[in-house]
Amino acid sequence: MGLFFVFSASLLWALDTLIRYPLIYGGLSATKLVFAEHLILVLALFPFLWRHQKRLLNIGKRDLISFILIGGLGSALATLSFTKAFGLLNPSLVILLQKFQPLIAILLANKVLGEPLKREFIGWAILCLIGGLLISYEDVIKGWNQFFNGGQALLGYFLTFVAVGGWGASTVFGKRLSDQGYSEVELMGGRFFFGLLFLIPAVLSEEAPLITELSTWSKISFMVLISGFMGMGLYYLGLKRLSARLCALAEMFFPFCAIAVNWIFLEATLAPLQLLGGFLLLVGSTVLQLKRY
Repeated sequence: MGLFFVFSASLLWALDTLIRYPLIYGGLSATKLVFAEHLILVLALFPFLWRHQKRLLNIGKRDLISFILIGGLGSALATLSFTKAFGLLNPSLVILLQKFQPLIAILLANKVLGEPLKREFIGWAILCLIGGLLISYEDVIKGWNQFFNGGQALLGYFLTFVAVGGWGASTVFGKRLSDQGYSEVELMGGRFFFGLLFLIPAVLSEEAPLITELSTWSKISFMVLISGFMGMGLYYLGLKRLSARLCALAEMFFPFCAIAVNWIFLEATLAPLQLLGGFLLLVGSTVLQLKRY
């Protein structure tokens, strides 16, 4: 069931790209967009957080650090870096590079949570990574050529890997908080609240104008509903039922969903090798869930 929740979240995150891409390509500042997302989420979650205020105001130092990491690093910095990378690299390539996130999460889960690394797990994990690589093999070739062109491409790669590292760490420390008994609402509220705090200096230092168009706010609000409320809610439901390393691998379903969404709505067809990669990814993640390695 946990795998189903994370897969469903991945599908919703993929639908998010249908709104995020046009907004960024239309000239909207990535900082303003990510700040607006967090502001809407915090305001919407405030009534629910108020009910849990006693516990949240008395959390220990270790839990506070975990909330700061999933909010400041995993939500604010990672999302901002990911969004900015869209304007510097092929968006499909940015999505592809997320395939490295499980490696970071697996290593951190082993060090922070003490999750063991079994031989069988490593084998299926490699299969998942191979499947993920095959999904966007054409972008790998393009990205390799872009790497040596320097300039904005290098900055795009740097920002993408910042996002990968931030989300990998967020998975592990979010799992730690989940194991401590925090509810999905508490996890989401703490994540977006600390993310908003970290974004305030960035948005104040930027010269780009504030978002004033009602249509833009409507699009951002709809995007937040899809990926923020529904997506993150399902994600934390899955995280409660899965190990951090397995959850990180299940998140690799997102690139497959994103490519499928592009195929359906943008008429970007998939090659047979990409379909094979998607199959390997699904098989590997499913076996890991069933066998619980």
